[in-house]
Amino acid sequence: MAALAGANLIYGAGMTESGVTFDYAQYVLDNDMARMIKHAVRGIPVNDETLAVDDIAAVGPFKDFLSLDATLRHMRAQSQPRLMDRRVREDWEAAGARDAYAVAADMAKQILDEHRPEPLPDEVTAQLDAVVEEAERRGEAQ
Repeated sequence: MAALAGANLIYGAGMTESGVTFDYAQYVLDNDMARMIKHAVRGIPVNDETLAVDDIAAVGPFKDFLSLDATLRHMRAQSQPRLMDRRVREDWEAAGARDAYAVAADMAKQILDEHRPEPLPDEVTAQLDAVVEEAERRGEAQ
């Protein structure tokens, strides 16, 4: 499968105003979209199990496939967006009718409040310190 006509770079996550401004909620939305694109680019497996020809023949047309074990096994293989709400409108409205941007803004705030990155290894920190010190020395020399 061609990867989106050969494209292998997703650029501009979180950017608004042609990159003049970055928006944390937009970054979370773009990240969710990138996850779904990566899922699609991996391709869809086509084999006896995923085609479910035997199940289709056994159930027949216009019948219920939702109760089949294979349906449950394979439904999770679809992309699983974190922000796009796939509920029917009535259920979405009953739950507060929050759009994806509002949900992303809350998620971005939670990430900023709670995320604690792993510390860099000591040798990396030392290398970064050396780069900064060199830049400061060069700046003082000018």
